[in-house]
Amino acid sequence: MDVLIHFFVGLHIVGIAALLGGFLTQVKAMGRGTARFVPGMLHGALTMLVTGAVLVGLHQAEGHHVDNIKIGVKLALLIVILGLVYVKRDEEKVDKNLFGLVGLLTTVNIFIAVLWT
Repeated sequence: MDVLIHFFVGLHIVGIAALLGGFLTQVKAMGRGTARFVPGMLHGALTMLVTGAVLVGLHQAEGHHVDNIKIGVKLALLIVILGLVYVKRDEEKVDKNLFGLVGLLTTVNIFIAVLWT
């Protein structure tokens, strides 16, 4: 079971990398007001959602304690991120404040994962 958990943790990190990497590739365009949500950001957010749910299930199946409040906060942030990226994915330009919010929420989600123990 540990190998399976580590596999999904790796996939979860790949999702984070796709979401945050997509954001970082558009930072320069954000300064010009021409940033857009690239497809990798949507795919990364969806990967995070699916692998996160699988990880919670695997941890509970092993009898490990899962902090449901932490998971709920992370899930809420991810749903907001996913909603914004999904709704605005076809627009040529996204407002830089909205685009920056996605980057901020992604970063906050990462720090919650790492620092909330």
